[in-house]
Amino acid sequence: MATLQELVAQKEQLEREIETTRKSEREGALNQVRTLMREYGLSVSDLTQKSPAVKTGSGKGTKVAPKYRDARTGDTWSGRGLQPKWLKAALTTGQKIEDFAL
Repeated sequence: MATLQELVAQKEQLEREIETTRKSEREGALNQVRTLMREYGLSVSDLTQKSPAVKTGSGKGTKVAPKYRDARTGDTWSGRGLQPKWLKAALTTGQKIEDFAL
C-alpha cells in the first residue's frame, strides 16, 4: 500500500497533467472555433447576437399580453395563473369572463 506522501505526490502529478490537458484541449477547441468562424465568415458580434430562431431559457418571467380588462379600474389579466380578485368578484356577481375579454 502507498504511503500518504506517495499518494500526495501522485495527486500533485495528476493535477499538473489535468491542467496541461485542459490547456491543450482548450487551445484545440479555440482553433476549431476560429476555423469555423473563418469558413463561415462569422465575427464575434455574430456569436453574441440573439437569434430569433433559438429560444433560450424556459420563458419564465416573460410578459404576456393581457386578455382581460376591468373597464372600471383598468386592471388587466393575461389569462395565466390565478384569477385576480377583481375578476373573481365580478364572476361571483353573475358576470361572464367574456365580458372582460379584450
